[in-house]
Amino acid sequence: MDSIVILFISGLLGLFVGMRQQTLLSLIIALGGIILAALAAFFREAYHTPLANYSNYIPTPAYVIILLCFVTLLAILGGYKRYSQDKDHIGDYFSLILFSLCGAIMMVQPNDLMLFFIGLEILSIPIYVLVGIEKGSALSAEAAVKYFFTGSFASAILLFGIALLYGATGSFQLIEIQSNLAFGIWSSPLAIIGSLFILAGFVFKIGAVPFHFWGPDVYQGASNAVLMYMSTVVKIAGIYAIVNVFGQVFRDSYLFWIDLISIIIVLSMFYGYITAWKQNSFRRLIAYSSIANAGLMLLALANTQNSNIFLFVSAYSFATIPLIIINNVANSDDDDLKNWEGIAWKNPLIAIALVVALFSLAGIPPLAGFFGKFSLLWSALPQIPYTVILALIASLIGAFVYLKLLLLALKKPSVQVKQSIPLDQIIALLITTMASLVALYFI
Repeated sequence: MDSIVILFISGLLGLFVGMRQQTLLSLIIALGGIILAALAAFFREAYHTPLANYSNYIPTPAYVIILLCFVTLLAILGGYKRYSQDKDHIGDYFSLILFSLCGAIMMVQPNDLMLFFIGLEILSIPIYVLVGIEKGSALSAEAAVKYFFTGSFASAILLFGIALLYGATGSFQLIEIQSNLAFGIWSSPLAIIGSLFILAGFVFKIGAVPFHFWGPDVYQGASNAVLMYMSTVVKIAGIYAIVNVFGQVFRDSYLFWIDLISIIIVLSMFYGYITAWKQNSFRRLIAYSSIANAGLMLLALANTQNSNIFLFVSAYSFATIPLIIINNVANSDDDDLKNWEGIAWKNPLIAIALVVALFSLAGIPPLAGFFGKFSLLWSALPQIPYTVILALIASLIGAFVYLKLLLLALKKPSVQVKQSIPLDQIIALLITTMASLVALYFI
């Protein structure tokens, strides 16, 4: 809770500073608030706080909150160049991200379904605004409207499922719901239908098949700066929320929903990677890649006691952010993959970060992506072996997708032009590259 309060105060302060068009000060306040929130999570056992006994939260490991804060910090650094040019809205951009991060932290640790739903809306509403923040861009406006309708539909489905579950159990508390279901109420039609609606709402939020709908359109319309946050933090919060809810509330009905989860995993991975192969837009390629990776993340539900999801979502984030930064460096206003041709020759740091990020996403050892995929697949193998085998085959298809992008970037241009990178993006590229490389030492 302390982290949420710190982020909220920082966001409010950033709004007032942004009104004075203090670009650098807005950045300092945003980064300072994120760092303080991460420190509050890390040292939460070392000091007493009036919010320590707030009963509606479960003791989520501090490293999850720290990861959310760290990834958000990298996204802000990566997108600072874009919004430093728009002094009228720099404060809005930072504050909306901080408010959204408050919702993400609420999502990963509630013990109450209604509080979780509130966190979900706090996470989502600022992103609707951020997606459409590009004034004068019809594509951005269209993406914002589509994301709003999709998100609203998902929220309605999820809320309906929560209402049905409340009707079956008489409680919003996760522990009480699980206890009531264990006594046989699970056979109630309300509980069965409610669990399916909740699952559908979760799948909507993480963008997995068959509820991916306008996801690629939203990714294409969002700016690179917003995409860095949206494609990482939302995925992390969503997958931790679904693991917490299904691992605690519906664990006694595991055999009822695991087959459905397996179908979603296989469809998401094959559809995402196969469709990504045909894309000529970088953002749409990343969108379909995120659909496939959302399916892979759902493997964590096969073994909720030892899902090892943390390593995978970390690796995914540290590989996705540098790719979007490189796309920003390519100055691809039309977002065509042709702009990536020979980009690795423009700057040594771009070349190194590009190779490491794509190899990590493809699952090449000894990078973080390999250990993340291996841990997920290995933990799920005893429960759903056939799904794991199909996931491995889909991952091979995905490796060729990333190889295609790598070969395009490494193609030697006829005329070599050096490309400079702003300091903030250099820092983000160095941190993400090092994080992908040193993952072996944290296993």
